[in-house]
Amino acid sequence: MLKKYFIGKLLILGFATIIGLSFTGNVAWAELNDDLREPYLASFKGKKVAFLPISMGLDLTEGWAAEIKTAADKYGFEFVIRDPKWNTKAGVQALTSLVTEQPDIIVVHNPDVQSYAELLEEAEKAGINVIQVNMKSSYSTNIYVGADWVEIGEVGAQEMVQRCGKDSGKSGKVAIIQGVLNGAGSIYQMNGVMNILDRHKEIKIVASEAADWDALKAKAITQTILQEHPDLCAVFGFWDAMMLGAGAAVKEAGKMDQVAVLTNGGGSMMACDNVKSGLFDKVWSYDVPGQSRDLVNMIKILFQSNIKPGGMRVALYSPLKEISLEAFDPSLCWP
Repeated sequence: MLKKYFIGKLLILGFATIIGLSFTGNVAWAELNDDLREPYLASFKGKKVAFLPISMGLDLTEGWAAEIKTAADKYGFEFVIRDPKWNTKAGVQALTSLVTEQPDIIVVHNPDVQSYAELLEEAEKAGINVIQVNMKSSYSTNIYVGADWVEIGEVGAQEMVQRCGKDSGKSGKVAIIQGVLNGAGSIYQMNGVMNILDRHKEIKIVASEAADWDALKAKAITQTILQEHPDLCAVFGFWDAMMLGAGAAVKEAGKMDQVAVLTNGGGSMMACDNVKSGLFDKVWSYDVPGQSRDLVNMIKILFQSNIKPGGMRVALYSPLKEISLEAFDPSLCWP
């Protein structure tokens, strides 16, 4: 009986010790604070981000702006948009004004590699952090978020080689429709194209013309090319919204089974719809929602850090998503 009594006492003491330790542990965990959260939230207060697109009204610019605005509404920083509406001169004026106004960060979508270069350098010297999105200037600022145009040019060229090259039974004739000739999306993409085609002499570029990101111009250019080269094998264009015109020209000519229409873009539902309908054979998406998250994350990092304007040179290149009938998935596109 006495033995049972001592065993019972030991058990009670053991349970009490466990409960005590557990309670002490809970108190300790309750007193442990996240030491990053308050500085994180405080870093947005009183801050201002300005966005200078080539133009609003595009799937790209609307997507980026919407994500930045969502973050601004959530965290309490100011967000303004200065829309030059495709007018480079108006964009220069807007950027000049922004340098004077001194927002904490300017997000810039460059119309070409040169027009904003000096002003971007001025902005950094004035203490403003600059993020360039999707279209680089010849002057590199702290951060670039966007497409790897060389890679896109390479994958487009590889596709043309596969469809039109040796043993394809095709003419080997291809056409290139660029955007603005002095824009990063054209310059670097052509570099990528030639990285591949210089090794494949069986591919003949019968035309390489600029449509200035305009679907009507792309259609007219494609119509002329098809008249001059009825045995054309493929046309590769540097933006899907522009290439709607080229696809329409191929369709009207009754050559959708002969001429592959290849392009790239931000991955809006328009891309998936036109791949599904057969107007586009393949689209490489650089994924605007993913780019938007990268943009917002870089804004957050700049707000929380002591990185000086011009203090680093980094790029976040967007992973590509391939949209084609062979592996069609509407979830690749947004919204």
